[in-house]
Amino acid sequence: MNETKEIRKLKTSIAIKVTLRSIWGLVLGLLIFHVLVDGVLNDYIANTVSNYDRGLYLFLVRNKTSLLLLAYLACTFFVIFLSIRLISKYIVQITQAMDSILKTPEKEIQLPEDLLLIENRLNKMRVDIISKEKEVKEAEAKKNDLIVYMAHDLKTPLTSVIGYLTLLSDEPNISKETQERYLKIALDKANRLEELTNEFFDITRFNLQRMPINRKEINLSYLLDQLVDECYPMLASRNLTCKLEKPNQIIYWGDGDKLARAFDNLLKNAINYSYEGTEIKIVAREEEDQIFLSFHNKGDQIPSYKLEKIFEKFYRLDEARTSGTGGAGLGLAITKQIIELHGGSIEASSQGNDIDFHVQLQK
Repeated sequence: MNETKEIRKLKTSIAIKVTLRSIWGLVLGLLIFHVLVDGVLNDYIANTVSNYDRGLYLFLVRNKTSLLLLAYLACTFFVIFLSIRLISKYIVQITQAMDSILKTPEKEIQLPEDLLLIENRLNKMRVDIISKEKEVKEAEAKKNDLIVYMAHDLKTPLTSVIGYLTLLSDEPNISKETQERYLKIALDKANRLEELTNEFFDITRFNLQRMPINRKEINLSYLLDQLVDECYPMLASRNLTCKLEKPNQIIYWGDGDKLARAFDNLLKNAINYSYEGTEIKIVAREEEDQIFLSFHNKGDQIPSYKLEKIFEKFYRLDEARTSGTGGAGLGLAITKQIIELHGGSIEASSQGNDIDFHVQLQK
């Protein structure tokens, strides 16, 4: 509403300025013409024309009124031309400014004082374009780095799988215990390879399409029970425990598969970044028309500058990139997208060694 008022004010200001200039120019022009031609210089002009051509002089005298009217009209049209030229000048300046934004967005736009509102808007547009271009370049750079990292990470488990399977194939007399150990290592590496391959599909889906949401009635309490059970091997491998506090039933109208994936990402994130031997706590509760969930774990404090980026695509807390923890940096970004597609919100906090993710869903 304020912007509309400002635009109307600008249009009115330009219209008034052009009108006043037109009136002022017309009055001044006619006054000068009348005073000089039909007044002060009248006798001089008459004598000059009479001496030059008596017939022309008589013609001018007989048609003086008509000729003065034509002169006044010519003066009027000239003033109108100047007024239109002024408006055209504004249009040209705005067009040149827009071209400048496209060609050299780093250069600040400067327009006449009359066009201050448009100048401010064009400069805001210019800053937005610079920001968008920077974001695109950063995202492209992150994606390129990610491809290099993922190629390296894919090669590592694949080499191990090939190596241990080759040992099993080339040494038929190997002991059963050794065979089982080699098979377990190969299976672990193959599972890791599958996880990394799925990360590539996640990247494509996340960037090329919006996730579809298929809503139906689900019991979030049951979903969380299943989630904790499925993650038991990961918890046990790090000597972690998971405490789940919830009512027996939380009915919600949403996409169970997508929400399961979102909560699974949060739990796995807590597992990956928890101190060994500590407890992860999940709390779910209902309050009127809202559902609140929190995932709490003990780990290294997350600096504020990382918390601000934690839900960005391809952002990883483990900047050292150890292959055993985390993936492409899409887990939390996808989680945020799923929660927001359900009309909810998610935020992260870190105080000391306490790390919390809070989810809010509207029923």
